[in-house]
Amino acid sequence: MSGHSKWATTKHQKAVTDARRAKSFAKLIKNIEVAARQGGADLSGNPTLVDAIQKAKKTSVPKDLIDRAVKRGAGIGSEAVDYQTIIYEGYGPNGVAMLIECLTENKNRAAADVRTVMTRNGGTMGDPGSVAYNFHRKGVITVAHTDGLSEDDVLVAVMDAGAEEVIDHGQSFEVLTEASDLVANRTALQEAGIDYESADIEFVPSLKVEVDADTARKVFKLIDALEDNDDVQNVYSNFDLTSDVRAELEND
Repeated sequence: MSGHSKWATTKHQKAVTDARRAKSFAKLIKNIEVAARQGGADLSGNPTLVDAIQKAKKTSVPKDLIDRAVKRGAGIGSEAVDYQTIIYEGYGPNGVAMLIECLTENKNRAAADVRTVMTRNGGTMGDPGSVAYNFHRKGVITVAHTDGLSEDDVLVAVMDAGAEEVIDHGQSFEVLTEASDLVANRTALQEAGIDYESADIEFVPSLKVEVDADTARKVFKLIDALEDNDDVQNVYSNFDLTSDVRAELEND
C-alpha cells in the first residue's frame, strides 16, 4: 500500500466519528466550491465538478449542502468564496517525504498551523523543491473489488483511453493515468459498465520507501493530525508498506 493513496485501506477500516465526518464534509464542500468557481455550475461542461459531487455523495454529504456549495463557488447568490491552493513540503518520521496540499482563504494561518502540527508530531518542514521533485501529478481512479470484476476487466476497459497502469490493492483496483487523461479513463470505465469510487488528480511519488511498523504508526499519527486541520485537503507521501507490516498494523 503506497503513501500517495493516503493509506486509504487502513483508514477506511477505522470507525468514523461524528467529528471526523463533519471535517470530511467541510473538505468535500470546499472541493465542490473550487471546482464550480473554476469551471462553472454546468455539470455537462465541468467534469471536475462532477467528480467532486460524486465523492461528496458517496460520503453522504446532504444534497442541500452540495447544491449550496455549487452556487457559492459559481458566484450564484450573495455568498462568495476565494480559496487558494498551497503546497507545503516536508519530512515525516525517519525522513519520509511529504506533500501537504492546503485549500485556504488565509495562507498565513495555514502555514503556521501546518508547521506547528509537523513539529509536534515528529515532522519537519522542507524548502520548496526539497521533495516535490519526486512527485508527479497523476490521475488516480479507484474501483472497488466486486464479484466477477477482475484486473483484466479493468485493464481492457481503460487501455485505449491512455491508462498507464492498473494496480490490484486487494480491496480495490487503482487506475493510474496522466492528469490530462483522467476524464477519458473515467468515461471509459463508465461506458464499460464499471463503477468507480473516486477519480482525482493526485501527487504520486516516483520512488517509494518501505517503512517498518513503528515508523508507519508515527507517519499515520502525523497524517491524522494534519488532516484534522480544516485547511489541509490532502497529504501525500512516499512511504510503502510490505504485506507483513500491513498485517501487523491491522492487528493493532
